[in-house]
Amino acid sequence: MSEPASKPAVSDGLAFERPLIDLQTKIDELKSLDSDSHLELQGEIELLEERLQRQTEEVYASLSPWERVNVARHNDRPLTQDYITMMLDDFVELHGDRVFGDDRAIVCGLATMGEHRFLLVGHRKGKTVKDRLACNFGCAHPEGYRKALQKMQLAQKLRLPIVTFINTPGAYPGIGAEERGQAAAIARNILEMFAIEVPIVSLVIGEGGSGGALGIGVGDRVGMLENSYYSVISPEGCAAILWKSGEKAPEAADALKLTSKDLRRLGLVDEVIAEPLGGAHRDPKGTIDNVRAQLERWLPELCALPTEELLEQRYKKFRHMGVPIEV
Repeated sequence: MSEPASKPAVSDGLAFERPLIDLQTKIDELKSLDSDSHLELQGEIELLEERLQRQTEEVYASLSPWERVNVARHNDRPLTQDYITMMLDDFVELHGDRVFGDDRAIVCGLATMGEHRFLLVGHRKGKTVKDRLACNFGCAHPEGYRKALQKMQLAQKLRLPIVTFINTPGAYPGIGAEERGQAAAIARNILEMFAIEVPIVSLVIGEGGSGGALGIGVGDRVGMLENSYYSVISPEGCAAILWKSGEKAPEAADALKLTSKDLRRLGLVDEVIAEPLGGAHRDPKGTIDNVRAQLERWLPELCALPTEELLEQRYKKFRHMGVPIEV
């Protein structure tokens, strides 16, 4: 793993990160003093940097599931748009569902990454308040899932593999979305993705919530970043149903077994992609490089499979998911 970035954003620090941020602030102050004066502070700076490295390793090795959920939601965590900008050599966005409109919460496009060409489908959250409102914070309407399926079917015609980036707290729960067939749109996507005759790679890069995630989550390979989460419901939603209180979200997060470590153990994901020390928000480029390296391993492997074998493996993969527990 790479070293933590030199200066995390103090204003966006999570509660458990505050000691790390305080230490980083002290290091930055000493570096500034060292450069502006004749004092010899390099030795003390190196000691503090070693201490910061050690404390960061200790903190992130012992995060609770709820704390990892908060890391997955960090404002500085790289989003689908960052992967498009920093990972791809070329990207042509495709719009519309041919029925109702163009849902900004789902982005689709033809992508080039080195020697690889594929269709990219991902949840789009937005970075500014205005963009987040326009994207419904990554919560897609049914037209977003219809758009995704249509573009996947286009990729099948063009014989292009498909890569999906999952990052949503869930599908949009509004009345309008339900009136336009939210549940049916997601269900159809899940059904049709089992029959798409090109390789599909699905990656959870942040939040993987409920059917909103599953609507683009059927893949021949399913991976997730180390500090992302993937769950049938958000911890807050689970707490509201079981305990009638959002304050029980930490307990819900623990019970849901939604972390990458839990899901890898249960066989629900194929690979956990390492994040730089301190989380993806401290080193977006390092995170994106790790994701690219994983795609470069998976895409050639899947593209070499005959279509019948590819579809059979995909079906068996999901049929054998999970570990039975006797109670």
